[in-house]
Amino acid sequence: MRLKAIAAAVLVAGMGVGTVLAAGEGTHDARVAMMKKVGGATGALAAIAKGEKPYDADAIKTALATISETAKAFPDQFKAGTETSDKDSEASPKIWENMDDFKARSVKLGSDADMLLAQLPADAAGVGAGLKTLGASCGGCHQLYRVKKE
Repeated sequence: MRLKAIAAAVLVAGMGVGTVLAAGEGTHDARVAMMKKVGGATGALAAIAKGEKPYDADAIKTALATISETAKAFPDQFKAGTETSDKDSEASPKIWENMDDFKARSVKLGSDADMLLAQLPADAAGVGAGLKTLGASCGGCHQLYRVKKE
């Protein structure tokens, strides 16, 4: 049973990478695909924290690794000249105006995920506490650098 869970997690993670590559680096679609990967990984952690899914160390490791890897690669999707590439984008022009801060925030999210990987939460309550840390990083960046579309 555990082997099936690991295989499924690897498959899902692989599909996410393929989606990003297929979308094209630096495009609106690539950015959205990466945020969906982070959202999916966060959702998997939230399900464990809420008790909707049983504690599964392998699933937690996979989710945290996905968040870490994606966060570290995310700023590379905001190259100069792409700020006006899509009018439907939720990316604020402030990203390009404050690129160093944007990158630092993304690196912090990746580091937060790495810290949780190194000190893997031992139960659902620990996963919930870890989510608060990750959520603070995500929320802070979204408040500054995301334009909500109606």
